[in-house]
Amino acid sequence: MSNSKRIIIEPVTRVEGHGKVSILLDENNKVTQARFHVVEFRGFERFIQGRPYWEIPVLVQRLCGICPVSHHLAAAKAMDKIVGVDKLTPTAEKLRRLMHYGQMFQSHALHFFHLCSPDLLFGFDADPKIRNVIGVAIKYPELAVQGVMMRKYGQEIIKATAGKKIHGTGAIPGGINKNLSIAERDVFLKDIKQMLDWARGALNIAKDYTVKNLDMLKPFASFDSNHLSLVRSDGAMDLYHGNLRAITADGKKIFDQVDYSNYSDYIAEEVKSWSYMKFPFIKSLGPQNGWYRVGPLAGINTCDFIDTPEAEKARKDFMALTSNKPNNITMAYHWARMIELLHSAEKINELLHDKDLQGTDLVVKGKRRNEGVGLIEAPRGTLFHHYKINDNDQIISANLIVSTTNNNEPFNRAVQKVAADYIDGVPKITEGLLNRIEVAIRAYDPCLSCATHALGKMPLIVTLYDYQGNEIDSKTKQ
Repeated sequence: MSNSKRIIIEPVTRVEGHGKVSILLDENNKVTQARFHVVEFRGFERFIQGRPYWEIPVLVQRLCGICPVSHHLAAAKAMDKIVGVDKLTPTAEKLRRLMHYGQMFQSHALHFFHLCSPDLLFGFDADPKIRNVIGVAIKYPELAVQGVMMRKYGQEIIKATAGKKIHGTGAIPGGINKNLSIAERDVFLKDIKQMLDWARGALNIAKDYTVKNLDMLKPFASFDSNHLSLVRSDGAMDLYHGNLRAITADGKKIFDQVDYSNYSDYIAEEVKSWSYMKFPFIKSLGPQNGWYRVGPLAGINTCDFIDTPEAEKARKDFMALTSNKPNNITMAYHWARMIELLHSAEKINELLHDKDLQGTDLVVKGKRRNEGVGLIEAPRGTLFHHYKINDNDQIISANLIVSTTNNNEPFNRAVQKVAADYIDGVPKITEGLLNRIEVAIRAYDPCLSCATHALGKMPLIVTLYDYQGNEIDSKTKQ
């Protein structure tokens, strides 16, 4: 690569976690390679070995401070299998679902209003001094307040069901450790209509932006791909539980209604030297053609319908954009994410009116097993937790395929596509040009290391070298 120039974007901003992008240019400034690197090592699969299985739902959620509930529940579902439970009590399942929809609601609100809205509201080339959450708060104060209050509402639901807003203890092997009191329920009922209204407004913003800018967004970081998600036995979207379905870019089923306990018969993982994140793929298609997308876009594409009326209407509008064929427009993730946001609000409203939440039958016990798999649709997509234990109740093996990991190959393809479309032949770095690469990554709402990080403490340094390795341009952004 002695005749190559290298552009480095480190870290990628307005995402959860730390990552970098490297782009290689030849002597004619043509892109020869573009990669998205995850530069931190998690190690959770190793250091939880030896711990007793009942600690895992609480311990493993330390992976993340943004989506701990997803890991908490996926691990709890795996531990249900370990303790021999295939079906929870109605109270336990519905409380877990309420916790999960609270998580989906707050996480989607955080991403849309705080992380991606500056790009949508101000444009990719806007001055970075205003293209941030502070700029949103100044020019669109009502939207900024809505984002904060929606996230607060979801976090309070998590606190009521899990015990704490972050790293709670509510889900335990075989069930849950508390119900929802009438007083707690009434607090949430008081504000649910407002949350539904704000969710409708956010959906309209995302929809209108996509439709208005369709000519620009269709090719932007977009490509055909397979899609994977959980679906209910009748084909409905189910963010908490279901079976695996994978489809091709044109909607043909690769596999359907697969018991996720058998995921390893269908999904494999590849390791590459330049990233700490694995590259999953569908075994029957191989690593070259078997990669897939997960998350809101994939969920809308794979399901047959949504079982809440407003979200189902929104799904039909979304699918009409592509004549009911799978939507492979990367920036359509934002629209799909807001459909999930509205669906989560509808589900919260539905559950709050369910008397089972005040039930007292919380835990089921069964015959102990030595292996358990738990899957859930996290805010960023399908999340896999797989554990094996020994006769002393200790974890001896763990495999986690985090939602963002499933999207690893799509990240890289998005970066490659944007780099080829916007950087080829360009001799000088511009901030707006680099931001386009970050916009493409942010569409997936990645949680790069699945760990808690402070935002805005690291500068963005981009350096351009000529083919002889001489620095010819450099920019720093705090």
